[in-house]
Amino acid sequence: MNEPGDRRTRDVRVYKTLRTAHLERALTLAPADILYQESRYDFDEELAAKVRPEAAGDLRCAWLVARRGYEIVEINEPAAIDCVRRSAAVLAALLLSDLVRRRRTRIVAYAIGNLDPHTLPKPAAWWPRLGRRLDLVLARWVWSRLDRVAFGTQTARQLYGTVFGIAERRSLRWTTIEALPAVCECLVDYGVDGGIDGRVGKALADGGKTPGRLLFLGDLSTRKGFDSVLAAWTKVRHQVPDSMLTVVGRGALLDDAYEAARADSRIRVIADPPRDVVHAELRRASVVLLPSRRQGAWREQVGLPIVEGLAHGCTVVTTDETGIADWLRRAGHGVIPAGSVGELLAPVVAEAARRPLDPRAVRASLPGQDSRLEADGWLFSREVIAVGT
Repeated sequence: MNEPGDRRTRDVRVYKTLRTAHLERALTLAPADILYQESRYDFDEELAAKVRPEAAGDLRCAWLVARRGYEIVEINEPAAIDCVRRSAAVLAALLLSDLVRRRRTRIVAYAIGNLDPHTLPKPAAWWPRLGRRLDLVLARWVWSRLDRVAFGTQTARQLYGTVFGIAERRSLRWTTIEALPAVCECLVDYGVDGGIDGRVGKALADGGKTPGRLLFLGDLSTRKGFDSVLAAWTKVRHQVPDSMLTVVGRGALLDDAYEAARADSRIRVIADPPRDVVHAELRRASVVLLPSRRQGAWREQVGLPIVEGLAHGCTVVTTDETGIADWLRRAGHGVIPAGSVGELLAPVVAEAARRPLDPRAVRASLPGQDSRLEADGWLFSREVIAVGT
């Protein structure tokens, strides 16, 4: 990576929240600065040292972007209502700097939002309510300034068409690239068994999957459905005698996980491990669980545990809240209506534990290139692209 602000770095990615997935992706992308405000719980300091992102508040971020004269600026999508003030500050600063430089900076965004910001719970007090109205106005203005948008799910594409309007943006260039991973590099070995597409060369290792090994990965919270997993486990363990539940992550329900593990030797808890341990558990797991449900202003957009599970050949059991629910259904994974988790989670998990999808078939269903990287290449391409798709 170039040093932040290096003149050779022509582009910048402006995020409100930075997580390890952003850092991992940055190492494989064309050089671009990263400006962020806060980091997620999974922030990897070793990766950050390689990527060298800059922490900056809204006003300083806007000033840096305007002063450095980037050619392409990625911002958070307009449906991310808690990010629009930061994006708006950056765009306002760019309007002035572009006027002085007599140029037009390209503004791009990756969109996976699937919750209409107008339907979010309204704040009780008048001042926050006024702030919400301002954010909704700013969201539409941010949308009007975008030059390219890559939608990661059909759900997001439909939301923006309905709420923000795509037909009205005659100059907007957009595409839809389903948010799917490529096979994880940790599964790649050198051999001559042909891999998933029959070619000789790099071959996929089996990954050593353990039958009946269930994995819950990530934030141990009610919105991610961890409480539902613990409730369903009492039935699953009796229906599938050789099953085991591994819990990897941290969160508000970590104590509940430890309590369950003390009472049941078939539950393992690994709190906030390094990434190599996470990958090892994904290689062993046959089923990844993520029964997310809406909570307040939050809805599962895709679900990183789902993406990582697919990349390691796992069967996925989740709810229809994720933006790739339709794709998962078509591929044979377990997708449960969010309102029926209490009734259906245990039998669906038990069936997945008994008869998981063939890991080779799961891997074969994935694209050759990570779709987020493909979307990034499209957003930052210097080629002229026709309006729409």
